[in-house]
Amino acid sequence: MRGLVAWLTGLPGSGKTTIANAAAERLRAMGYRVEVLDGDWFRSHIDPEAGYTKEERVRHLVRASWVARLLARNGVIVICSFVSPYRDAREEVRKIISEEADFLEVYVKCPLEECIRRDPKGLYRKALAGEIRHFTGISDPYEEPLSPDLVLDTVNNSVEENAEKLVNLITSRLRGSRAS
Repeated sequence: MRGLVAWLTGLPGSGKTTIANAAAERLRAMGYRVEVLDGDWFRSHIDPEAGYTKEERVRHLVRASWVARLLARNGVIVICSFVSPYRDAREEVRKIISEEADFLEVYVKCPLEECIRRDPKGLYRKALAGEIRHFTGISDPYEEPLSPDLVLDTVNNSVEENAEKLVNLITSRLRGSRAS
């Protein structure tokens, strides 16, 4: 079975990793092999020298996409949770992965004000105080996807509802690719 990559993008604190982990748990319970590649984990274990300028972010995302592609071509469902703020970088990720696996762009939508209110790691507070440079949504832009495969609204839908939508999209795509 050919795997696929679901690439979750959204502002910091929008709920990407929470949804990714919930969806992965459901998919594993259904018998699928699943890996979650989270931006924070990837930075600390695989790409610790990654910085936050646009060029450094793009390089970081390209590295992550090659890891995701390798896993997916070996039949693993890979759910990636990366801010990935730039459209051109996400397009580069899509090109790399699509050569060997299905690619789904998933926009985890949450207004900046809500992300600031949640601020699970205290990063918005630091960015607003000028202590963090190149922080997406504050001192660096976030470019919303123009035509994602799925939009998950984390203000109006629960984690469970969003995880279910993601699982449904992934399993329907997998069924469709088996039929081809």
